[in-house]
Amino acid sequence: MSIFIRKPIDQLLAETSDTEHGLKKTLSSRSLVALGIGAIIGAGLFSITGLAAANYAGPGIMISFIIAAIGCAFAGLCYAEFASMIPVAGSAYTYSYATMGEFIAWIIGWDLVLEYAVGAATVASSWSGYLGKLFSSLGVALPQELMMTPFDTVNGVTGIMNLPAVFIVVLMSLLLIRGTSESAFVNTIIVILKVSIVLVFIVVGYKFIRPENLQPLIPENKGSFGEFGWTGVIRAAALVFFAYIGFDAVSTAAQETKNPKKAMPIGIMGSLIICTVLYIIFAYVMVGVAHYTKFGGVGGDHLAPVAIAIEHMGYPDANGVITPAYPWLNTSIIIAILLGYSSVILVMLMGQSRVFYSMSKDGLLPKIFSTIHPKFRTPSSSNLFFMIFVSLFAAFVPGRVVGEMTSIGTLFAFILVCIGVLILRKKMPDAPRAFRVPLVPLIPVLGVLVCFGMMAFLPFDTWIRLIVWMLIGLDVYLFYSMKHSTLNTDHRTTKGNKTVAWSGLILTLALSIISFLHHYTPGVEDLGIFYFGLGVSAIHLMIFGYKLVASGKN
Repeated sequence: MSIFIRKPIDQLLAETSDTEHGLKKTLSSRSLVALGIGAIIGAGLFSITGLAAANYAGPGIMISFIIAAIGCAFAGLCYAEFASMIPVAGSAYTYSYATMGEFIAWIIGWDLVLEYAVGAATVASSWSGYLGKLFSSLGVALPQELMMTPFDTVNGVTGIMNLPAVFIVVLMSLLLIRGTSESAFVNTIIVILKVSIVLVFIVVGYKFIRPENLQPLIPENKGSFGEFGWTGVIRAAALVFFAYIGFDAVSTAAQETKNPKKAMPIGIMGSLIICTVLYIIFAYVMVGVAHYTKFGGVGGDHLAPVAIAIEHMGYPDANGVITPAYPWLNTSIIIAILLGYSSVILVMLMGQSRVFYSMSKDGLLPKIFSTIHPKFRTPSSSNLFFMIFVSLFAAFVPGRVVGEMTSIGTLFAFILVCIGVLILRKKMPDAPRAFRVPLVPLIPVLGVLVCFGMMAFLPFDTWIRLIVWMLIGLDVYLFYSMKHSTLNTDHRTTKGNKTVAWSGLILTLALSIISFLHHYTPGVEDLGIFYFGLGVSAIHLMIFGYKLVASGKN
């Protein structure tokens, strides 16, 4: 056996048909579209849009959304073909297992852990901040030390833990343990409410758009790579890509869908199209009512972009001072953000537990992650584990901008899915598919190029964190997963050990190089991550070097 052994599609479908011991089938096409919209509309739309416009793209943020949407569309089509052909839980992990083998599947599955867990913790931290804003508008001041992590200090107050972030993670996790039918119903209500708020923002703000705020569409580059101009527009696309994360999470619920071959393509592409249209119009209104420079500044006020736009929805007086025409809209937007963040956290936690469920069923992770609750028929143990893990992360780790980290992980996943379609079309051209990607190989190749292009525009420190996480994943695979895999029964394969060791050494070398590039980038003064990168490189040089030498002796 080889670490590149592929899981037979017949076996995957057999696992899906086990309705007595498997996950309960409750979701319809409409539920999946709502699930996708619930995941997509949230953190990105309400915060990152303004930051990307102010720092990178200006009014060209609308073009950035289009570029990001194109990459999502290519990957979405590939996801839809896989989901209709392999309707099982696990998302890109399962698709990779069926097409590219166990080792690649492990890499993408571990990458998805980073996407969902870090994303959920980050959104939970932001949810806490918005909750504080809401209470403040009502005249109630929440204790600052319980709204921040121990590493945060504001106005001389140092945080103890981010308690509201823990609360929302626990609440969403308990809802998921109850079952996806109940959580999907709640999510549908949330989606209706927050989309209504977004539409109100667009309709009310449209008449206050000032054409001069949209000129020039693409501000002139300031002499630095990624700082306005076309390079800024593309970097902004990579940043706002975080705003699209979620539609792929729909595919993780395939095993709980009533008619996955029909419902999955509708759920994935339907939610993506609806959100893309809303994003572009929302961005147009936002940068139209207020000049993009108004969205800049410091302080990490995630609410500022939308709040500033609302403050400019009015008519200037004789002195040029604008009086907001609809002050009530500000509080409504805060409520929408809280609802949006709640649904994003719910879907991310759901996707995370389902990926671990699939990996555990394959023996790559401990069996506790695939244990099904006898009453609710959900992976309750996995839900509880990530409830604790994500809660601790949100409570004690600063919720600063990690959208880039989540984006790079998701882009990497999308690239592997696009490659998977090419492989599957060549190796299994006659396999039944309810949905087929058009213009193959053009669409998958364009998906790879667009997604990698956006990855290349992300900062070096984002690449460092990604590589460190992947090295940890190789450690787990080498010392646990290879020994417990249900398919790869030859656990001591010399070739497999060599492949993993060489992969680790290549990543270690890449980590060292990128650490130095980051360190010597003009204007960067971050010695901590530089020494961290070199330290991790040294440790893994010894680990994988030893494994390579040991494999050579066998």
